[in-house]
Amino acid sequence: MMKRWQAVKRLLPLLAVFSLLLSGCGREDLSALNPQGPVAEGQLGLIKLSIAIMTLVVIVVFAIGIYVLIKFRRKKGQNEVPEQVEGNHKLEIIWTAIPLVLVIVLAIPTIQQIFAYGDGPNDWKDKNALQVKVTAHQFWWEFEYPQYEGLKTAQELLIPVDKKIALELKTADVLHSFWVPALAGKMDTNTDGTINHMSLSTPKPGTYIGKCAELCGPSHGFMEFRVKAVEPEDFEKWVEANKAPAVLPEDKQLAEKFKTNCLSCHAVGDQGGFSAPNLTGIGSRETIAGILLNDTNGAKGSKPVKDNLVEWLKDPKGVKPGNLMPAPKDLGFSDEEIEQIADYLANYKLEY
Repeated sequence: MMKRWQAVKRLLPLLAVFSLLLSGCGREDLSALNPQGPVAEGQLGLIKLSIAIMTLVVIVVFAIGIYVLIKFRRKKGQNEVPEQVEGNHKLEIIWTAIPLVLVIVLAIPTIQQIFAYGDGPNDWKDKNALQVKVTAHQFWWEFEYPQYEGLKTAQELLIPVDKKIALELKTADVLHSFWVPALAGKMDTNTDGTINHMSLSTPKPGTYIGKCAELCGPSHGFMEFRVKAVEPEDFEKWVEANKAPAVLPEDKQLAEKFKTNCLSCHAVGDQGGFSAPNLTGIGSRETIAGILLNDTNGAKGSKPVKDNLVEWLKDPKGVKPGNLMPAPKDLGFSDEEIEQIADYLANYKLEY
């Protein structure tokens, strides 16, 4: 038993080193340490302040500990018990006051940040803000722009730069959590009907990865989305492009089959329903199903849009276990028709 414990003690430092190394592993685009907006920058400032205070405390405690170990160590030939002294009131006051001061130093900016960036309901009422209703589903995200009648999309939240984006969040099924690390913190979508609010913004055009941060089912890890920030004029072009009438497959028989089976849940343009992701402009999105990377931006591991669509349509539950989409084969589509639909959707793009 003793030998086993000695072996474990030798392994503990190695495990600690590996844990430290692994804690740094992960996706750079999902890091809160690379803020791209004012909310995320404020949160990173709090992280830095907390780390600085804790580092100072650790240094002081270790310095005192080392000093005591050296100064009061047992000297050679010293066998008597040292004089026993009771507490020092001044020291007790000091080491009680110092933590209190440090807590206050940390609490003041934290409270300021909470009130500065947590005023979601009032941000929603701000006439200058862009309103977006966010609905979480297993396992995809729906985005509705109430200031633009009938404008809904899925998986990609398009926003203009230098504009406050006020979000209203809810869920269609289980508990989810909206999180874009580079732009803002997390916000739950509650199952009790409560509507939550938050806001975000960025001065930089680009694509920012979002995730569901609450375990919500077998494909929780695949519940990604994109926040795409563009120049205001490009955003308006995108809004106009969404207003265009629906474009259906050229083959009339396939178009009818597509309308009957697919548009009962999905939508393209001004046709279809919204119980499933909107497919308008899906060919110009950066992903299929949120996780199959398209080669639209040259990302590592990406594939042509059509290839990703074929993979998704042939086995949606294999790509995202537990999702509610039936396989087109089960609806009577042949492999050839799946290829045709994939080609049609891959070329359904929005110019902006």
